[in-house]
Amino acid sequence: MSTHDLTISPPRPAGSWRDRMGSVVPVLVLAPSLAASFIYVFVFAGWTLYLSLSNSSLLPSYGFVGLDNYASLWANRRWNVAYTNLFFFSGFYVVGSMAVGLLLAILIDQKVRGEAVWRTIFLYPLAVSFIVTGTVWSWLYNPVDGIQALVRGLGWSDFNFALTSDRNKAIYAVIITGIWQSSGFAMALFLAGLRSVDPDLIKAAQIDGASAFRTYRKVILPTIAPIFIAVAVIQIQFAIKTFDLVAALTRGGPGIATTFPAIYVYDLMFQRGQIGEGAAAAVMMLAALAVVLVPYSLWVVWRRRAEGRNG
Repeated sequence: MSTHDLTISPPRPAGSWRDRMGSVVPVLVLAPSLAASFIYVFVFAGWTLYLSLSNSSLLPSYGFVGLDNYASLWANRRWNVAYTNLFFFSGFYVVGSMAVGLLLAILIDQKVRGEAVWRTIFLYPLAVSFIVTGTVWSWLYNPVDGIQALVRGLGWSDFNFALTSDRNKAIYAVIITGIWQSSGFAMALFLAGLRSVDPDLIKAAQIDGASAFRTYRKVILPTIAPIFIAVAVIQIQFAIKTFDLVAALTRGGPGIATTFPAIYVYDLMFQRGQIGEGAAAAVMMLAALAVVLVPYSLWVVWRRRAEGRNG
């Protein structure tokens, strides 16, 4: 091949239109979604905060009343029950879904047969909406046609599984249903973490004579500790925003036994027309989310900086 057969393209001048377009196009593509997210999160959150300080009723108005809506909100027994239910539900829901998800992940991590089938079965509830989940489980809790009627028909006449009709047990029906819905999500994240652990660490523990339980407790689980935090934060977000599951399962009853903040906000704004107090309740929900998300965001930033300093 002669040198005449080689074609050398001339150098492209710095700052050509292609380079400029390459840097501008990503900004143009992302700008609409970023603008919409900014408006949706910050502008509407600010507007809701202002409404919570106003005398709005059926329609938004802008007469300033200070913290009167918050005082009225916290003086309401139903709101106090709803906020108490939120913390009670969140604790059992998060711990329960993480425990079940971790157990399922460890079982699947044992190289069981039909692993793909089991993963699909355990992840299936995550693909079902909370409305469908709540509706189906409300049938199962029905004392006339549900599990209780089935078991009593088999001869156990004292068996009781009508949780949603008992004021003191209805919250546990919501917890059980929520754990069934979300444990597959926790399982998927935990399984990914288990599969990412360095095999050399596991082999070293086995050579030292550590049992399987001790290997998981001392080596594997501490290695995937950041995944525990991430799963807990995501599940807490789900718990704080719980609405459709309760609406389909118990509708906040019996009485106000399973009322949640989201249910109460909807009732104030769209059923009673008390926009100001409803906005105050929404701000309190936002405060609960901030208590979770702000420390987590700060921890993520600190962790990334620490990893950067360590190379």
